[in-house]
Amino acid sequence: MTEGWIRAAVEAIHSSPTQAVIYLSGGASQALGWLMSIPGASNTILEVVVPYSRTSMIQLLGKIPAQFASKQTAEEMALLAYNRALKLSRPGAPVLGVGFTGTLATGYPKHGDHRFFLSARTCDRLWTSSVTLLKGLRTREEEDRISSHFLLKAISDACKVSATIKSELHESEVLSEYEKHIDEDDELQQIIDGKLLMKKYNFTSDDHVSTSERMIILPGSFNPLHDGHLRLLEIASSICGNGFPCFEISAINPDKPPLTVTEIKKRVEQFRKAGKSVIISSQPYFYKKAEIFPGSAFVIGADTAVRLVNPKYYGGDYNKMLEVLLGCKRTGCTFLVGGRTVDGVFKILDDLDIPEELKDMFISIPQETFRMDISSTQIRQSMKM
Repeated sequence: MTEGWIRAAVEAIHSSPTQAVIYLSGGASQALGWLMSIPGASNTILEVVVPYSRTSMIQLLGKIPAQFASKQTAEEMALLAYNRALKLSRPGAPVLGVGFTGTLATGYPKHGDHRFFLSARTCDRLWTSSVTLLKGLRTREEEDRISSHFLLKAISDACKVSATIKSELHESEVLSEYEKHIDEDDELQQIIDGKLLMKKYNFTSDDHVSTSERMIILPGSFNPLHDGHLRLLEIASSICGNGFPCFEISAINPDKPPLTVTEIKKRVEQFRKAGKSVIISSQPYFYKKAEIFPGSAFVIGADTAVRLVNPKYYGGDYNKMLEVLLGCKRTGCTFLVGGRTVDGVFKILDDLDIPEELKDMFISIPQETFRMDISSTQIRQSMKM
C-alpha cells in the first residue's frame, strides 16, 4: 500500500498542468509505480523510457558517455527528455524533462560507490542532485526506494507543488545539489545551436492550455508581422475547426545566417503585443516540422507550395520530392494554401501542378475568403522610404 505522504505528493503532481517525459536507468523504479498507479497519471506522464542496457543508453544519447552514471549523463538525459516533452505536450502546457542514472546495490559486491544522479529540466530551471550511499547499509530495494523519493521530490519541485518528501539518508551520506536558472537568452541560444528543439510562447492567455493536440501553424519570418498574417491564420482556423492556432519562426535558415537572440526576441515581441502564440524552432524544413508537429495543418502561400513540390529543391530528383512529402503525409499533416503572387501572377492552389499522390494533403483557402497581396518585404521597403 502506498504511504499517505507519497500519495499526497503524487496527487499534487497530477493536479498541476506540467507534462513530463522521464528517462530513467539504474534505480528509482518504485517512483514510476507510484506515479502510474495513482489516478491522474495521464495528466502528467507523456512518456517513460528505461534505457537499461548499455546499447540502449548509447542509442538514447547518440554516443558512448564518459561515464554511464554521472552528473553529465543525467543532465544530457534530462535535456533529451525535455525536447521529447516539447514534441508530445499539449499546446500551452508547461513541460518537464527528467533524467536519472544510478549504480545501486546488486547481486554481487561492487568495487565503486553506490550512487545516483538526477536531473530535471524545465523552461527556466535545471536541477541536478547526486547522492552517494553507504555501501552495505541497505538492500537494493531500499536503495531504490531512497532514489525514488528523490525523483518524486524533483518532479514535485518542477511542477511547483507543495509536497512533503521524507528523507531517509544517513547523516554521513553525501548529497550534492545544483540549480541553474535558464533565462530566455540561454534557451534561444540553445535553439540556434541545435541543442533545443523549440520554445513556445503562449500569449493568448496566461493560463490557457489547449485541449486539442492538433495545431494550426503559420510558419514565416514575420519581419514584420502584419494584418495579413493575422487574418490568414484566423481564416485557416475557421476552415480547420478544432485546433490550436499559432505562428512559427525557424531560427535556422538554410540559405542565410541563423537569427540572433536579439532579433528573435524583437520578432517575438510582436506576438506578445498582438496576443498570439508563436513557436521558435530549430527546424527550417517542412519534413522536419511535420516530424515535430505531427497531425498539424500548416498554413502556407501558393509561392511556398510551388517550392514544396519543385524537384529543384530535392536535388532535381522528382522521386525524392515525392518520398519526402509522402513522409509528411504519413504524419497526418496537411497544407492549407492561400493565394499569393508567383512570378508576378496571383495564383491559388488550383493553378498549381500538385502530384496526384499528394493532392489530398493540400487544401485551398478560397480567394474570395482571403486575399492579401502585400508582403512583409514590401512593408519593410515602405518603412525605409
